[in-house]
Amino acid sequence: MFTGIFPPLPTPFKEDGALDLDGLRANVEKLNATGLAGYLVLGSNSEAVHVTPEEASQVFAAVKKAAATDKVVIGGTGQFSTRATIEMTQRAADAGCAAALIVTPFYYKNSMTADALKKHYFTLADQSPIPVMIYNVPANTGFNIVPSIVAEIAQHPNVVGMKDSAGDINQLAEAVRITRSKQGNRKKRFDVLSGNFGAMLPGLTFGIVGAILAIANIMPNECVSIFSLFKQGQLEEAGALHLRVLPIARAATSQFGVPGLKAAMNLLGYAGGLPRLPLLPLGANQQAELEKMLREAELLK
Repeated sequence: MFTGIFPPLPTPFKEDGALDLDGLRANVEKLNATGLAGYLVLGSNSEAVHVTPEEASQVFAAVKKAAATDKVVIGGTGQFSTRATIEMTQRAADAGCAAALIVTPFYYKNSMTADALKKHYFTLADQSPIPVMIYNVPANTGFNIVPSIVAEIAQHPNVVGMKDSAGDINQLAEAVRITRSKQGNRKKRFDVLSGNFGAMLPGLTFGIVGAILAIANIMPNECVSIFSLFKQGQLEEAGALHLRVLPIARAATSQFGVPGLKAAMNLLGYAGGLPRLPLLPLGANQQAELEKMLREAELLK
């Protein structure tokens, strides 16, 4: 169900900070023409932490309505408390999202023991009307959920996969290995996806089923092609394309962050909009550097 490439859609904001739902819908309609498997709504690159629950419902609904029928829509629903996450997951379900991607709770990260994490995800999975996925993003949360705990949580019948953005190839491989071995002969499937572009191609060699990538917002065809070329056994071609995309993937994520991704989308004809405070738009020098990189990658003429 979660095989393939998914972009975490940025949430466009207007100059006054209001949601630009028309721009969001236009972005989805453009991306519908690509081979993307679907969309993640309100992930880290969507500024999920900057929207209210009421706005989240609007965003979920806008994407679901604009998405082609063959695109899987995943809602990012993680909040600081289990109770608030349950409420947000219900909002995603009401809008028609196929699954909920739930970031590890991190405000009291020193108290997030294995027991606390299992209790959190089991409670969510028990009460969620849609399947639940684990989201590990240590760069933002400040802590890492290890594969052994993931494997324990994956035993729940309503926990169906995870996005791992740690970028650690060994950890990604261990997550695949241990969740697969824990399932044994049972038919329950647990999908592991990479949230890091650099880890995607290596990860495909040992069993990840796809990736949720910020760069797929601006280079969707290239990301889909890497995935397809690997599946077709054309490893040299997949590797060459991976190397071509890599500098832009780094620029649009770790180098310039969400403001850079939005700026790139604006330059390429999408509705990136502005980031919401406290994030600031790129400065003039950063904007010029990003534009130069896009031209060198032949994305911008």
